[in-house]
This record gives sequence, structure tokens and C-alpha cells, in this order.
Amino acid sequence: MVGFEEMREELLDGIKELLKRKQYTALRELLCDLEPADIASLFEDLDEDSIPLLFRLLPKEPAAEVFVELDPDAQEMLIRGFSNTELKEVLDELYLDDAVDIVEEMPAGVVKRILKHADPDTRKSINEILKYPEDTAGSLMTTEFVDLKRDMTVEDALKRIRRTGTDKETINVCYVVDPARKLLGIASLRTILLSDEDDIIEDIMETHVISVGTLEDKEDVAQTFSKYDFIALPVVDKEDRLVGIITVDDAMDVMEAEATEDMEKMAAITPTDKPYLKTGVVSTFKARIPWLLLLMVSATFTGLIIANFENSLAVLPVLTAYIPMLMDTGGNCGSQSSVTVIRAISLSEVDFSDIFRIIWKELRVALLCGVVLAVANFGKMMLVDRLLLGNTSLSPMVAAVVCGTLVCTIACAKFVGCSLPLLAKKIGLDPAVMASPFITTIVDALSLLIYFAFAKSLLGV
Repeated sequence: MVGFEEMREELLDGIKELLKRKQYTALRELLCDLEPADIASLFEDLDEDSIPLLFRLLPKEPAAEVFVELDPDAQEMLIRGFSNTELKEVLDELYLDDAVDIVEEMPAGVVKRILKHADPDTRKSINEILKYPEDTAGSLMTTEFVDLKRDMTVEDALKRIRRTGTDKETINVCYVVDPARKLLGIASLRTILLSDEDDIIEDIMETHVISVGTLEDKEDVAQTFSKYDFIALPVVDKEDRLVGIITVDDAMDVMEAEATEDMEKMAAITPTDKPYLKTGVVSTFKARIPWLLLLMVSATFTGLIIANFENSLAVLPVLTAYIPMLMDTGGNCGSQSSVTVIRAISLSEVDFSDIFRIIWKELRVALLCGVVLAVANFGKMMLVDRLLLGNTSLSPMVAAVVCGTLVCTIACAKFVGCSLPLLAKKIGLDPAVMASPFITTIVDALSLLIYFAFAKSLLGV
């Protein structure tokens, strides 16, 4: 089976050729055979004049699905080009959570027009969801779900699903509520279909329901999806009243966004919501320069340490050659520990109470790594550097200083790398900020202090 990516260039050429020949019926047939996400992907490689024409060739329902998949710039362009009727048709086909996402990305003028042409119920629901803070469950939810009464029969429930399910985000799970909208239980469509028509919903529903509050952090919501493999999750207010649901596609978007944000923080970059190619040079500069300035200033401590031991290096210049290796190895070891611990924190595998267990484990790993690397480095220094390259100033004692420093540096790096993210989490900071660049700067300074301490003790310099 040939995948979309293998056909991408061929499809683009075909679309451009059909556009050139104005064979719109063939274009419509071609597009209708593709998935909405693939159509949106193809639109990215077409000129702006072609996109509105192709979009108008699509049937209403697929067009709305494609619209959701487009990037915000393309969405804004289409909205500005829509007639009022076209805009209303698209809005009517959108699920509420998708409409909210679009509204959040659009300029004020476009938002005003969207809300003006949305039906009153949709407009009210959008405004209610927009009231919730950006990083909460309330901002992710949709109010389009199937609710049932506990005294309904299965026959009644199926009638309600058929009557109302068309416009709902999902009908795979139905939510049982009382007259006050309090969540009583859930009933899967599978359970309902396999039950007798005269069975009562109260008798077949699941009463042990996992839900989230409207103000719960969206990252915690995503972790709940990951833990329980849900396809939808109910959202309740402080009085346990059902106000909406979150579907798995929105949870996946959160996971992707959080992973991207952590990667940027770990690389000492201020996170941004825009795609790389959509981010301007100045914006990219602003995201990177604060961290670079901070790390540059902090790295001056490394220079001060070297300057303080300038006399020692002048007495035994061979020591200078191994400073980069020691600093790089320490930084790499610290990065390994920090990335591992940050991932464990993000997956809720560890918390601050586990800090001593984590430190003990990392120190043992450091000992094993340090011994292996020290032995390998001692052999390389004696065989390659001294014998093959003829560096006669490299004595076994100098090699011992370098290798001893290596073991201690790795131990310090592992300690710093595993403990700082946990401490950051404890005081309310994002552990990702304690990643590679920051930890490397700290480890560089520590490795130099250890190096010169060994040199002074063993070599007397």
C-alpha cells in the first residue's frame, strides 16, 4: 500500500495540472478521495490564490474538517475571503472545541465576524469556554456530548443517541446525569447496543467515573488520558455537574505541545506557539538571546577559575589539553541524568520524595561509568598520547590526575543532573529549564575546581 507521503509530489502535480486546465469536476473527485489532514497538508504547498478555489470545491462536511487542519494563517485568509453565507456554513459544521481553537488564534476583527455569524447557542458556548484559563481542562472541553437519564430504557437511550448524536463530538461514551446535571455514571455505546431494549440505563451504567475539574491543568489531563487509555474524559465543575468532555485528539495536541515546549526549554529557548518556518528572524532572536546572555555570563565563572590557576597551567602546560575533554564529558553525563529525570517527572514516575533513591541510583551509575571511562582514558593517554604521539611530558601521575578528575566529575555531574530538576519541580519551576545548557555550565565550573584540586594534591602545582 502506497502512503500519502510517497504520493505527495504526484498529487501536487496533478492538482496544479487540473487547475491549469480548469477541470474542476476532476479536482473535486481527486480531493474527496483524500483525508482532510492530507488535503490541508497539500494546501500548504499551493499558492494562496488556489486555496480558496479548491476549498470551495469540497462538500460542506469535508471542507469543515479540512479547515480545522489548516494552519492559522490559511484559516484567516479563507475567513477574510468567505461570504457571510460561506462562513456560517463552515461554522455550522465545526465541533465546538475546534471553533474555540480557531477563535483563540484569530485577530480581534476576524473573531468579531466569526461570533457574529455563529448561531446564538454556539456563540454562548464559545464565550463560556473562553472564560477558562488557557492551560486548564475547561479551555480544552466541548459541550457537545450525549447525556442520558438514569431512568431511561435502552430503547429510549438509542432513540436519543440517533436524534442528537449527529452533532456530537463522540457518541462512543454517553454520560448519565440527574436533573441537576450531576454526573452519575457513564454508559458505552457498546454496552447499550448489547443490552436488552427494556433494560434500565441505571442498571447497566458504570458508576466509577474518572473525571477532571474545569480548572485542572491540561498537562495533568493529558497524563490521565495516557494512563487510562480513554477516548473521552468528562469535565465537572465544583458541584460535580457535568459541563463538558475532552476528547483524545485534544489530549494528543496537548501532549505534542508540552513535548515541544520541554524540548525548547531544554535547549535554552523561550517556547513559542508558531511553527519554525512561520516564526520570524526577530522573534527567533528574542526567544534565544535571553538564555544565551544568561549562560554566557554564568560561563564567565569558568574563565575566572582557569585564570586563578594560570600559574599551575604555566608550570605544567599538558594539563590544559585535557580541560575540554573533562568539561565535555561532565556536561554529557549531566545532560543524560537531567533528561532522564525530567522525562520521569513529566510522566509522573517520580516526585521529590524519591530524590534520595534517585541520587543513590545515579551515583552508582556514575561510579560504573567513571571507572570504565577512566580506565579507557588512562590507556589512551599512555599508549596514544605518550608513546605514539611522543608527548613525553605526559607522565603516569598526570594521567592519574586526569582520570581521577574524570571519575569525580562524572559523579558530580550525575548528582547535579538528577537533583536540580527535582528541586525545580519542588519550588514550582518547570524542570525542563534545568536541562542541558544550564547544568553543563554548572558542571563545567565544578570539573575545573576538581581538576585543579587533584593537580595541586598529586602534582604539587
